Amino acid sequence: MTSGTLESVAVASVPTRGRGWRRYRSSTFYLFASPWILGFLLLTLTPIVYAFVLSLTNYDGASPIWRFIGFRNYVEIFTSDPAAWASLARTVLYTIIVVPLSVAGGLWLAILVNRRIRARGVVRAIFFLPSVVPVVATAIMWRLIFNRDSGLLNGILELFGLAKVTWLADPYAFYALIIMTLWGLGGGMIISLAALQDVPAELEEAARIDGAGTWRTIFSITVPMISPVLYFQVITGVIASLQMLVQPLLLSETNRISGASTIPQSTTLYMVEVYKEFFLNNRFGYGSAMLWVFFVFVLLLTLLLQRLSRRFVFYQVATDGD
Repeated sequence: MTSGTLESVAVASVPTRGRGWRRYRSSTFYLFASPWILGFLLLTLTPIVYAFVLSLTNYDGASPIWRFIGFRNYVEIFTSDPAAWASLARTVLYTIIVVPLSVAGGLWLAILVNRRIRARGVVRAIFFLPSVVPVVATAIMWRLIFNRDSGLLNGILELFGLAKVTWLADPYAFYALIIMTLWGLGGGMIISLAALQDVPAELEEAARIDGAGTWRTIFSITVPMISPVLYFQVITGVIASLQMLVQPLLLSETNRISGASTIPQSTTLYMVEVYKEFFLNNRFGYGSAMLWVFFVFVLLLTLLLQRLSRRFVFYQVATDGD
Protein backbone atom coordinates (compact mmCIF):
# COMPACT_ATOMS: atom_id res chain seq x y z
CA MET A 1 0.00 0.00 0.00
CA THR A 2 1.41 3.37 -1.06
CA SER A 3 1.88 6.38 1.21
CA GLY A 4 -0.85 8.27 -0.64
CA THR A 5 -3.30 5.50 0.04
CA LEU A 6 -2.38 5.53 3.77
CA GLU A 7 -2.92 9.28 4.00
CA SER A 8 -6.33 9.02 2.33
CA VAL A 9 -7.38 6.26 4.75
CA ALA A 10 -6.25 8.37 7.74
CA VAL A 11 -8.06 11.47 6.50
CA ALA A 12 -11.20 9.46 5.84
CA SER A 13 -11.16 8.00 9.34
CA VAL A 14 -11.18 11.37 11.14
CA PRO A 15 -14.62 12.55 9.99
CA THR A 16 -16.02 9.15 10.93
CA ARG A 17 -14.97 9.63 14.56
CA GLY A 18 -16.20 13.21 14.48
CA ARG A 19 -19.59 12.13 13.21
CA GLY A 20 -19.70 9.56 16.01
CA TRP A 21 -19.29 12.23 18.67
CA ARG A 22 -21.55 14.73 16.91
CA ARG A 23 -24.50 12.36 17.06
CA TYR A 24 -24.80 13.30 20.75
CA ARG A 25 -26.71 16.57 20.83
CA SER A 26 -26.50 19.23 23.53
CA SER A 27 -29.86 18.03 24.78
CA THR A 28 -28.16 14.82 25.88
CA PHE A 29 -26.24 16.77 28.51
CA TYR A 30 -29.44 18.25 29.91
CA LEU A 31 -31.03 14.82 29.89
CA PHE A 32 -28.30 13.40 32.12
CA ALA A 33 -28.25 16.52 34.30
CA SER A 34 -32.04 16.71 34.59
CA PRO A 35 -32.28 14.80 37.93
CA TRP A 36 -30.02 17.35 39.61
CA ILE A 37 -31.66 20.29 37.81
CA LEU A 38 -35.15 19.17 38.81
CA GLY A 39 -33.99 18.50 42.36
CA PHE A 40 -32.47 21.96 42.61
CA LEU A 41 -35.55 23.68 41.17
CA LEU A 42 -38.10 21.74 43.23
CA LEU A 43 -36.25 21.14 46.49
CA THR A 44 -33.97 24.19 46.77
CA LEU A 45 -34.95 27.15 44.63
CA THR A 46 -38.72 26.80 45.08
CA PRO A 47 -38.58 26.64 48.91
CA ILE A 48 -36.21 29.64 48.98
CA VAL A 49 -38.53 31.74 46.84
CA TYR A 50 -41.57 30.55 48.78
CA ALA A 51 -39.91 31.48 52.09
CA PHE A 52 -39.17 34.97 50.80
CA VAL A 53 -42.76 35.44 49.65
CA LEU A 54 -43.95 34.12 53.02
CA SER A 55 -41.69 36.60 54.83
CA LEU A 56 -43.70 39.43 53.26
CA THR A 57 -46.95 38.23 54.88
CA ASN A 58 -48.43 37.73 58.35
CA TYR A 59 -49.15 34.03 57.77
CA ASP A 60 -49.56 32.06 61.01
CA GLY A 61 -49.29 28.55 59.58
CA ALA A 62 -52.93 27.58 60.19
CA SER A 63 -55.39 30.28 59.21
CA PRO A 64 -56.29 30.52 55.52
CA ILE A 65 -56.70 34.26 55.98
CA TRP A 66 -53.45 36.17 55.70
CA ARG A 67 -52.37 39.36 54.01
CA PHE A 68 -49.37 40.96 52.41
CA ILE A 69 -47.54 43.32 54.80
CA GLY A 70 -44.42 44.15 52.80
CA PHE A 71 -41.14 44.45 54.67
CA ARG A 72 -42.76 44.99 58.07
CA ASN A 73 -41.29 41.74 59.43
CA TYR A 74 -37.79 42.82 58.44
CA VAL A 75 -38.30 46.22 60.04
CA GLU A 76 -39.36 44.50 63.26
CA ILE A 77 -36.25 42.30 63.24
CA PHE A 78 -33.90 45.27 62.91
CA THR A 79 -35.72 47.66 65.23
CA SER A 80 -37.72 45.89 67.95
CA ASP A 81 -36.52 42.31 68.44
CA PRO A 82 -33.54 42.20 70.81
CA ALA A 83 -34.06 38.46 71.36
CA ALA A 84 -33.14 37.71 67.74
CA TRP A 85 -29.91 39.67 67.92
CA ALA A 86 -29.02 38.23 71.33
CA SER A 87 -29.49 34.72 69.96
CA LEU A 88 -27.36 35.63 66.93
CA ALA A 89 -24.61 36.89 69.24
CA ARG A 90 -24.71 33.62 71.21
CA THR A 91 -24.55 31.68 67.95
CA VAL A 92 -21.51 33.64 66.77
CA LEU A 93 -19.81 33.10 70.16
CA TYR A 94 -20.58 29.39 69.98
CA THR A 95 -19.12 29.25 66.46
CA ILE A 96 -15.98 31.15 67.47
CA ILE A 97 -15.34 28.62 70.25
CA VAL A 98 -16.35 25.37 68.58
CA VAL A 99 -14.94 25.71 65.06
CA PRO A 100 -11.27 26.42 65.99
CA LEU A 101 -11.32 23.73 68.68
CA SER A 102 -12.90 21.22 66.29
CA VAL A 103 -10.44 21.87 63.46
CA ALA A 104 -7.39 21.99 65.75
CA GLY A 105 -8.56 18.96 67.73
CA GLY A 106 -9.24 16.94 64.59
CA LEU A 107 -5.80 17.84 63.22
CA TRP A 108 -4.12 16.88 66.50
CA LEU A 109 -5.89 13.51 66.54
CA ALA A 110 -4.97 12.95 62.89
CA ILE A 111 -1.30 13.62 63.59
CA LEU A 112 -1.50 11.30 66.59
CA VAL A 113 -3.04 8.34 64.76
CA ASN A 114 -0.86 8.93 61.69
CA ARG A 115 2.17 7.74 63.64
CA ARG A 116 3.30 4.15 63.79
CA ILE A 117 1.63 2.97 66.98
CA ARG A 118 0.23 -0.35 68.10
CA ALA A 119 -3.34 -1.12 67.06
CA ARG A 120 -3.44 2.03 64.97
CA GLY A 121 -6.57 0.92 63.13
CA VAL A 122 -8.40 0.26 66.40
CA VAL A 123 -7.40 3.67 67.76
CA ARG A 124 -8.63 5.37 64.60
CA ALA A 125 -11.95 3.53 64.81
CA ILE A 126 -12.40 4.52 68.47
CA PHE A 127 -11.85 8.21 67.74
CA PHE A 128 -14.06 8.10 64.63
CA LEU A 129 -16.95 6.20 66.21
CA PRO A 130 -18.60 9.20 67.99
CA SER A 131 -18.98 11.07 64.71
CA VAL A 132 -21.22 8.35 63.23
CA VAL A 133 -23.56 8.16 66.23
CA PRO A 134 -26.96 9.72 65.35
CA VAL A 135 -27.64 13.17 66.75
CA VAL A 136 -30.66 12.04 68.76
CA ALA A 137 -28.77 9.18 70.40
CA THR A 138 -25.85 11.52 71.15
CA ALA A 139 -28.11 14.10 72.80
CA ILE A 140 -29.92 11.49 74.91
CA MET A 141 -26.63 9.99 76.05
CA TRP A 142 -25.22 13.38 77.07
CA ARG A 143 -28.44 14.29 78.86
CA LEU A 144 -27.92 11.23 81.01
CA ILE A 145 -24.28 12.17 81.58
CA PHE A 146 -25.16 15.78 82.49
CA ASN A 147 -28.09 14.82 84.72
CA ARG A 148 -27.78 16.62 88.04
CA ASP A 149 -28.97 13.82 90.30
CA SER A 150 -27.77 10.62 88.62
CA GLY A 151 -25.41 11.82 85.91
CA LEU A 152 -21.96 10.34 85.43
CA LEU A 153 -20.23 13.73 85.39
CA ASN A 154 -21.63 14.83 88.73
CA GLY A 155 -20.81 11.40 90.12
CA ILE A 156 -17.16 11.98 89.21
CA LEU A 157 -17.26 15.43 90.81
CA GLU A 158 -18.61 13.93 94.02
CA LEU A 159 -15.70 11.49 94.14
CA PHE A 160 -13.37 14.48 94.39
CA GLY A 161 -15.53 16.18 97.00
CA LEU A 162 -16.95 18.79 94.63
CA ALA A 163 -20.53 20.03 94.59
CA LYS A 164 -23.01 18.93 91.98
CA VAL A 165 -23.48 21.16 88.95
CA THR A 166 -26.76 21.74 87.14
CA TRP A 167 -25.28 21.24 83.70
CA LEU A 168 -28.53 21.52 81.75
CA ALA A 169 -29.50 24.92 83.17
CA ASP A 170 -28.02 28.38 82.83
CA PRO A 171 -25.17 29.24 82.69
CA TYR A 172 -23.61 25.76 82.38
CA ALA A 173 -25.90 24.59 79.56
CA PHE A 174 -23.80 26.55 77.06
CA TYR A 175 -20.64 24.71 78.13
CA ALA A 176 -22.48 21.39 78.08
CA LEU A 177 -23.48 22.04 74.47
CA ILE A 178 -19.86 22.79 73.55
CA ILE A 179 -18.64 19.60 75.25
CA MET A 180 -21.22 17.50 73.43
CA THR A 181 -20.25 19.06 70.10
CA LEU A 182 -16.53 18.51 70.60
CA TRP A 183 -17.17 14.85 71.38
CA GLY A 184 -17.51 14.23 67.64
CA LEU A 185 -14.00 15.25 66.57
CA GLY A 186 -13.57 12.01 64.66
CA GLY A 187 -15.09 13.34 61.45
CA GLY A 188 -12.54 16.14 61.22
CA MET A 189 -9.81 13.69 62.19
CA ILE A 190 -10.57 11.47 59.20
CA ILE A 191 -10.51 14.42 56.79
CA SER A 192 -7.24 15.73 58.19
CA LEU A 193 -5.77 12.23 58.21
CA ALA A 194 -6.52 11.86 54.50
CA ALA A 195 -4.83 15.21 53.85
CA LEU A 196 -1.73 14.17 55.80
CA GLN A 197 -1.17 11.29 53.40
CA ASP A 198 -0.42 13.81 50.63
CA VAL A 199 2.24 15.71 52.58
CA PRO A 200 5.64 14.79 51.07
CA ALA A 201 7.77 13.00 53.64
CA GLU A 202 10.87 14.55 52.06
CA LEU A 203 9.86 18.02 53.22
CA GLU A 204 9.41 16.93 56.82
CA GLU A 205 12.71 15.03 56.76
CA ALA A 206 14.50 18.07 55.31
CA ALA A 207 13.03 20.26 58.06
CA ARG A 208 14.26 17.87 60.74
CA ILE A 209 17.73 17.77 59.18
CA ASP A 210 17.80 21.58 59.31
CA GLY A 211 17.10 21.38 63.05
CA ALA A 212 13.34 22.05 63.13
CA GLY A 213 11.47 20.50 66.03
CA THR A 214 8.14 18.71 65.94
CA TRP A 215 5.99 21.81 66.45
CA ARG A 216 8.06 23.86 64.02
CA THR A 217 7.67 21.16 61.39
CA ILE A 218 3.93 21.00 61.94
CA PHE A 219 3.34 24.76 61.67
CA SER A 220 5.87 25.41 58.89
CA ILE A 221 5.42 22.32 56.72
CA THR A 222 2.34 20.28 57.59
CA VAL A 223 -0.24 23.01 58.17
CA PRO A 224 0.57 25.02 55.00
CA MET A 225 0.51 21.86 52.89
CA ILE A 226 -2.95 20.83 54.11
CA SER A 227 -4.32 24.37 54.48
CA PRO A 228 -6.96 23.88 51.70
CA VAL A 229 -8.40 20.95 53.65
CA LEU A 230 -8.34 22.91 56.91
CA TYR A 231 -10.05 25.80 55.14
CA PHE A 232 -12.75 23.42 53.90
CA GLN A 233 -13.32 22.26 57.47
CA VAL A 234 -13.53 25.85 58.70
CA ILE A 235 -16.15 26.78 56.09
CA THR A 236 -18.32 23.72 56.66
CA GLY A 237 -17.85 23.97 60.42
CA VAL A 238 -18.91 27.62 60.49
CA ILE A 239 -22.03 26.93 58.43
CA ALA A 240 -22.96 23.88 60.54
CA SER A 241 -22.39 25.73 63.84
CA LEU A 242 -24.46 28.71 62.78
CA GLN A 243 -27.32 26.37 61.84
CA MET A 244 -27.25 24.45 65.14
CA LEU A 245 -30.81 23.54 66.14
CA VAL A 246 -31.46 19.92 67.05
CA GLN A 247 -28.78 19.57 69.71
CA PRO A 248 -29.95 22.47 71.94
CA LEU A 249 -33.56 21.27 71.70
CA LEU A 250 -32.74 17.67 72.61
CA LEU A 251 -30.29 18.65 75.35
CA SER A 252 -32.85 20.80 77.19
CA GLU A 253 -34.56 19.40 80.27
CA THR A 254 -38.24 18.45 80.34
CA ASN A 255 -40.57 19.87 82.97
CA ARG A 256 -41.98 16.94 84.96
CA ILE A 257 -45.29 18.73 85.59
CA SER A 258 -46.14 20.27 82.22
CA GLY A 259 -44.09 17.89 80.08
CA ALA A 260 -42.72 20.81 78.06
CA SER A 261 -39.05 21.31 77.31
CA THR A 262 -37.39 24.29 78.91
CA ILE A 263 -34.63 25.62 76.71
CA PRO A 264 -31.98 27.54 78.69
CA GLN A 265 -31.32 31.06 77.52
CA SER A 266 -27.60 30.34 77.06
CA THR A 267 -28.39 27.65 74.47
CA THR A 268 -31.12 29.61 72.70
CA LEU A 269 -29.18 30.01 69.50
CA TYR A 270 -30.51 31.80 66.44
CA MET A 271 -32.11 28.75 64.84
CA VAL A 272 -33.75 27.91 68.18
CA GLU A 273 -35.23 31.40 68.20
CA VAL A 274 -36.51 30.80 64.66
CA TYR A 275 -37.99 27.50 65.82
CA LYS A 276 -39.86 29.31 68.60
CA GLU A 277 -41.29 31.85 66.17
CA PHE A 278 -42.51 29.11 63.84
CA PHE A 279 -43.89 26.45 66.16
CA LEU A 280 -44.52 28.20 69.48
CA ASN A 281 -45.63 31.67 68.39
CA ASN A 282 -47.12 30.53 65.04
CA ARG A 283 -45.50 33.44 63.20
CA PHE A 284 -44.51 31.76 59.97
CA GLY A 285 -44.07 35.02 58.09
CA TYR A 286 -41.83 36.50 60.75
CA GLY A 287 -39.84 33.28 61.08
CA SER A 288 -39.28 33.21 57.31
CA ALA A 289 -37.99 36.79 57.50
CA MET A 290 -35.56 35.74 60.22
CA LEU A 291 -34.34 32.90 58.02
CA TRP A 292 -33.74 35.24 55.10
CA VAL A 293 -31.78 37.65 57.28
CA PHE A 294 -29.76 34.71 58.52
CA PHE A 295 -29.19 33.49 54.96
CA VAL A 296 -27.73 36.85 53.95
CA PHE A 297 -25.57 36.91 57.09
CA VAL A 298 -24.14 33.44 56.45
CA LEU A 299 -23.56 34.31 52.78
CA LEU A 300 -21.63 37.49 53.64
CA LEU A 301 -19.61 35.67 56.29
CA THR A 302 -18.72 32.92 53.82
CA LEU A 303 -17.61 35.49 51.24
CA LEU A 304 -15.48 37.20 53.90
CA LEU A 305 -13.80 33.91 54.79
CA GLN A 306 -13.24 33.25 51.11
CA ARG A 307 -11.56 36.63 50.80
CA LEU A 308 -9.35 36.05 53.84
CA SER A 309 -8.38 32.58 52.66
CA ARG A 310 -6.18 34.08 49.94
CA ARG A 311 -3.68 35.08 52.63
CA PHE A 312 -3.63 31.86 54.64
CA VAL A 313 -4.46 29.01 52.25
CA PHE A 314 -1.66 27.57 50.15
CA TYR A 315 -2.55 25.78 46.93
CA GLN A 316 0.07 23.66 45.20
CA VAL A 317 -1.67 24.42 41.88
CA ALA A 318 -2.28 28.04 40.96
CA THR A 319 -5.92 29.08 41.22
CA ASP A 320 -7.81 31.58 39.11
CA GLY A 321 -6.75 35.14 39.80
CA ASP A 322 -3.27 34.21 41.05
